[in-house]
Amino acid sequence: MTLLIAGVDEVGRGPLVGDVVTAAVILDPNNPIEGLRDSKKLSEKRRAALYDEIREKALAWCVARASVAEIDQLNILHATMLAMQRAVAGLPVTPGLIRVDGNRCPDFGGLAAEALVKGDDKEPAISAASILAKVTRDEEMKALDQRYPQYGFAAHKGYPTAVHLTALAEHGALPEHRTSFKPVRRALGLE
Repeated sequence: MTLLIAGVDEVGRGPLVGDVVTAAVILDPNNPIEGLRDSKKLSEKRRAALYDEIREKALAWCVARASVAEIDQLNILHATMLAMQRAVAGLPVTPGLIRVDGNRCPDFGGLAAEALVKGDDKEPAISAASILAKVTRDEEMKALDQRYPQYGFAAHKGYPTAVHLTALAEHGALPEHRTSFKPVRRALGLE
């Protein structure tokens, strides 16, 4: 019997706004997907095509998150670990091994797990998870941009770019901003 590997990755640890989004994917060894790699190394068009193909062909997948409130309460690392646990818990199939991109993994309730540095380039299931998480979060940033065009979220995806920091200083923080992050605290006059 084939060992079912769940790849887990996150998107959105560095931005000043929005949830941290994670995904867990178990690929089907009998239904391969060509071109999987780190989502950041793919064009937006290629990511979108792979996003649909992954959802169609994977044995199991789940996208999960930790909210801005959870990030502010727990800190970004612990909120990311919580979101990863939620993604794995949401899989309809139990994996034999969980591989997490990075240098640490949360406790998955006794399931075998290992951290894999640069895993999104080494493990296809992690690449698939990275694509699902990135497309999901990017779409959320585009939706936020529609509501608040003065912040430029569609372009910078919530990262602390010069444009974002200027908008934060000019327009203040939104409810979607992470108040535990220094630039947001500064904009709110808390630093």
